Amino acid sequence: MNLQPYLDFTQELAAAAADVILPYYGKTDCGLESKDDDSPVTLADRGAEEVMRAMIEKKFPGHGIVGEEYGTQNADAEWVWILDPIDGTKSFIAAVPLFGTLIGLLHNGKPVVGCVNQPVLNQLLLGDNETTTLNGKKVCVRPTTKISESLLLTTDPIRPHKVHDGAAYDKLASKARTVRTWGDCYGYLMLSSGWADIMLDPILAAWDLLPVLPCLQGAGVTVSSWDGTPIAEFDAARGGDKMFTCIASAPAIHSEVVDILNGRA
Repeated sequence: MNLQPYLDFTQELAAAAADVILPYYGKTDCGLESKDDDSPVTLADRGAEEVMRAMIEKKFPGHGIVGEEYGTQNADAEWVWILDPIDGTKSFIAAVPLFGTLIGLLHNGKPVVGCVNQPVLNQLLLGDNETTTLNGKKVCVRPTTKISESLLLTTDPIRPHKVHDGAAYDKLASKARTVRTWGDCYGYLMLSSGWADIMLDPILAAWDLLPVLPCLQGAGVTVSSWDGTPIAEFDAARGGDKMFTCIASAPAIHSEVVDILNGRA
């Protein structure tokens, strides 16, 4: 399967989204509102997704789209785009450049192309399950073999206590060399490009995870659900409503990370 045309188009989508997002960055007047789940949304989120959807509908009218802001259309198509215009909106509205635009492409429900674009820092992570590049340069996870030497990332250290075994998370965190909340999609960018060793997401939506999987796998990262089982496949019937969990790490420490988080070590 030749994915290059889709990789090229993904970069076009990322650039178009960045053109919408950047004028709002660092501005207090960004149209901030709260959605039904109390999460923030801005004019930048909505405008970026609108632009990407219009581009996809024009170039690939038969493709499906699942987006955080404007929902699902044709989710049972052979090719489906997954869009999160700003992953890390809380960082974005605080002028912290640890957010990004997530773009993924599924073929028959499986992620085959993924992108994390951080427009402020001008960093574009692009993957196809085989190779991952950062601004065109091939990258990979670093070969960490001990948790005691690891940099562990998670978006919010309170969340594991809310939805999983908080004490087990604390045990893992105590074993890591360094723990930081450089999370959301930027944590996966750091992991894939060799600047971190563990990234944890105790709960996340399809548009938060599926676009990063081809980047992680192309960079040699080991990925699983919180219980160590493989990441569940996309469910077209549920679209963006299905929730996921994710443990992503350097291969040599992954099984130990899973065991600690599940109270087995």
